[in-house]
Amino acid sequence: MTDPEVVRYSDRPELWDSLGDLSSEVWPEYNLHGDVLNQYWDQLYTSFPEWQFVLFDTAAGQVLAEGHTIPVAWDGTDAGLGPGIDASLAAGFALRAAGGTPSAVCALAAEIPPRHQGRGLSPVMLRAMAGLAAGAGLAHLIAPVRPNLKERYPTIAIGRYAAWSREDGTPFDPWIRVHTRLGARLGPALPRSMSITGSVADWESWTGMRFPETGEYVFPKGLATVHIDRDRDTGQYWEPNVWLIHWS
Repeated sequence: MTDPEVVRYSDRPELWDSLGDLSSEVWPEYNLHGDVLNQYWDQLYTSFPEWQFVLFDTAAGQVLAEGHTIPVAWDGTDAGLGPGIDASLAAGFALRAAGGTPSAVCALAAEIPPRHQGRGLSPVMLRAMAGLAAGAGLAHLIAPVRPNLKERYPTIAIGRYAAWSREDGTPFDPWIRVHTRLGARLGPALPRSMSITGSVADWESWTGMRFPETGEYVFPKGLATVHIDRDRDTGQYWEPNVWLIHWS
């Protein structure tokens, strides 16, 4: 089967009209409220239009999925990868503002709507991201990955979870497994990759739960616990990720 066409936002922005509210289809509600992510996300289309893309089924005239990436500077070391998606996104914009030269492409999101899931599009998305990097002469694709099944184990530290393997020796997590099957290596765990802060009422709305007292709470689809502080009327959550490095 031939891979669908990779179309950049800079080439055919009208294709995005058919996507609707894709993010709400793909992510849990709480994930749409990142402190840093929401400062920059919409600017990706104006500042980095050539790095946002869709998979387009030409025969059916249908958009299948959307991908987001950003060029960044990386020194090739694990320490130089940084603490996660918030920092990478901010650094990519800062690099552009300073007129700096990127050395890698950072994957930000691979969004496949439920109606197109189960069609083997995940590796196609990663190959498309790698293709964008190669086309720009950049030697590395790096990804702060949100592990698929971590939500089932929110109290397990991300480093321990990422190290789990199946009986055949392959990674336990399916999304990590997709990356490693394409040749990526597992990098550092990121316990504080993306910050999400809201009032107690916000968190109750996002999760459909009540938080009667201050404490740590497991919540639906959370990869870690949220800290609720009733006195300060805040809920603080750090989404954990893990780095996967391609072509290093």
